Amino acid sequence: MIDGIVWFFTNIGMAFYNFAYAVIRPSLWLDWSDKEALMRFIYYGASVELLFVILTAFILLTALGIWRRRIMWGMVRGLEALGNSVGRFFAWAGLIMVLQQIFIIFLQRIFRVSEISFGPFGYVFTKDLSWYSEELKLYNAMIVALCVTYTFIQGGHVRVDLVYSAVGHRAKRAIDMAGSLLFMIPMAILIWLYAWFFMWRTLVTPKVSASDKLDLLLRKARIVKWNVETIGFSPNGFNAYFLFKVLIVLFTALVFLQAIAFFYRSYLEFVEGEESAGKYLDLDDLGEVGPMAAELQEQK
Repeated sequence: MIDGIVWFFTNIGMAFYNFAYAVIRPSLWLDWSDKEALMRFIYYGASVELLFVILTAFILLTALGIWRRRIMWGMVRGLEALGNSVGRFFAWAGLIMVLQQIFIIFLQRIFRVSEISFGPFGYVFTKDLSWYSEELKLYNAMIVALCVTYTFIQGGHVRVDLVYSAVGHRAKRAIDMAGSLLFMIPMAILIWLYAWFFMWRTLVTPKVSASDKLDLLLRKARIVKWNVETIGFSPNGFNAYFLFKVLIVLFTALVFLQAIAFFYRSYLEFVEGEESAGKYLDLDDLGEVGPMAAELQEQK
């Protein structure tokens, strides 16, 4: 027990040193022309050191926000603006997906075309229709992965409600804070630990894994090279499936940031009372909205 407490506070203290060292010497992990720098980036991207840097920053920003609630509201507005902006932009992937599907059917059934070629700037990009057809999965994945926090902010998510609707304002905010800290943040961290190395295993060789220590990765740096996975499920089908792994990482980062924003918003609404519910919340007006969004609009 004592060893665990000492380990925790030691890592909290080392977070300041690790962060300063990374900022002062960015070439050690950002200069990917140096293979060791690439391996350091891969290792520290899902390391205990990074976890405690983020945890320490969260503690300090939370303390600052409690001292000056205006600062915490600013963080909430900034993080929610990020989620809304990313979601609103990538929601257009749904329209592109529909138009491309219509385009594929039209060319395939009417003109009996088997492939499509584009030639901007003298470079000809030619792919079979089946490639474009399977590419539609990528647009769908973009909507799921990159619009998830936008949907959450807009109140369009599904809530399993057992006691939430029957309790008062502050009880609801307490439940929301607990949900952020006990479910959203741990879930995002757990997915990140798997997704980070899952992504890099499709980008470089030799393969890397979460169990690899830094010294082992630095030894692997001698033979590491880019090896982007381009294997498709069919001979002429879509072959950029590594992009799906990148989307998992981006999805996790967005959920983690939104969990922090949701915790801060819940805390502020708990402290300031019912009149602050939905404060600064940027909701879309689409006519028919979900029950959560409708409740927030009424409160506003």
